Amino acid sequence: MFLIFLRNYSQYGFLLNNKFHLYKKRIFAKKWIVILHHLKKFYMNRGGIFFLSLFFLVTNLQGQTSANEAKMQWFRDAKLGIFIHWGIYSVDGVDESWSFYNKKMPYADYMKQLNGFTAKNYDPEAWVELIKESGARYAVITTKHHDGIALWDTKLNNMSTAKLTPARKDVLTPFFQALRNAGLKAGAYFSILDWSHQDYPGFLKDSSRYEIKNDSARWKRYLAFYQAQIKELSVQFNPDLFWFDGDWEHNAGEWQAKKVREMILSRNPEAIINGRLAGYGDYETPEQNFPITRPSLNPWELCMTSNNNWGYHPDDTHYKTPYELITIFADVISNGGNLLFDIGPREDGWIPTEQVHLLKELGKWNRKHAEAVFNTGAGMPPGHYYGASTISKDSSTIYLFVPAHNQGKTVIKGLYNTIRSIKVLGTGQSLQHKIVGKISWSPVPGLVYIDEIPENAADEYMTVLEVKLDGPVKLYKGKGGLAGE
Repeated sequence: MFLIFLRNYSQYGFLLNNKFHLYKKRIFAKKWIVILHHLKKFYMNRGGIFFLSLFFLVTNLQGQTSANEAKMQWFRDAKLGIFIHWGIYSVDGVDESWSFYNKKMPYADYMKQLNGFTAKNYDPEAWVELIKESGARYAVITTKHHDGIALWDTKLNNMSTAKLTPARKDVLTPFFQALRNAGLKAGAYFSILDWSHQDYPGFLKDSSRYEIKNDSARWKRYLAFYQAQIKELSVQFNPDLFWFDGDWEHNAGEWQAKKVREMILSRNPEAIINGRLAGYGDYETPEQNFPITRPSLNPWELCMTSNNNWGYHPDDTHYKTPYELITIFADVISNGGNLLFDIGPREDGWIPTEQVHLLKELGKWNRKHAEAVFNTGAGMPPGHYYGASTISKDSSTIYLFVPAHNQGKTVIKGLYNTIRSIKVLGTGQSLQHKIVGKISWSPVPGLVYIDEIPENAADEYMTVLEVKLDGPVKLYKGKGGLAGE
């Protein structure tokens, strides 16, 4: 019975509580792999059915964990994605869907924007060229927001740009084709709630159509509808990443989240799902607000706007500067995450000049410092260096991110390794260093003081120092005691 319990728990992430996250499932599985290995050793000389069952269970858990780790590798290495919020809300430049939900404007007026969505200057190849120039390895586009208007020619209803707007076309297909032609991964944002659908309970912030408990047949019709649209996306576009949104209005059981995940993975086992499918996703997605402490679950992705709003908002001129964007990005990757940075084209497909500038400047910086950004791991834990850092995959190189115009020497604490060389990345400029406070009879390492970066070698936004070591990085984590504690 014990083994049956473990097997069921590891497969489904829950037994008694159907809200157990798949995140917890993976942590649970990893812990039990260790425990079961010890049990296996104990029973090695006892043989029998228990040992055989234990062996197959350990193998199964390892296989599940390894498979998920493998499919997530491209995502971990990518570091940067571009988010695109585009829809009829780009006509008047209002809040996407939320403007009618929060009663900033009547629903009827919001839907009148259908008449202004032209996509007449839409150039998907040019969009992708800009995305690639930024250094991004993937892009995510809003295939359908909470307003229910699809950017592809859905066969489930007439609520699409292909049927109800002057554009009269599916604008999603050419974008996905352009991404794949450029060698980039393609992500599909999809709202699982639909405030326009007659069978969806929610409508406005202070009014609903019905409650599920009072009309389960109606809710079942909606479940069939939204799941059929996901199947359409899966079959027609085969996204590398499904970026769901809107799960907060119902629980995992009501959404049939487990069923949706299995439907997607049955067609494409390599598909990645974000963390907004009522717990049945592969990674966390904090929004706008930067985590103060490094998220315990890995990987994770910060989605953030270029100004203060999602989508096209001509009234919002509070754009981030290239310096701010680059320092935020460096902080994200230092903490083992990805940045999904948003742009919002106008209804005709034109991308605001400020957003183009941000992506180009980010791309220029990325090209110069690519080896410190992509295909790297999270940097040193807090306390070893007061700033962002990353570590090479072989763990023998530390990359230190130093903000522009930073004066004085750069300091690393608690580094046991011998430093082979220090260079300013992208320039070839070498820097010297010295060790301060190392006591000969104590194993505690001294402080590494790196010479000040010459002005002619400093980057205008953020300089990166490449610190090559004599082997895999080894850090002191003690309290500074004489015995090295």
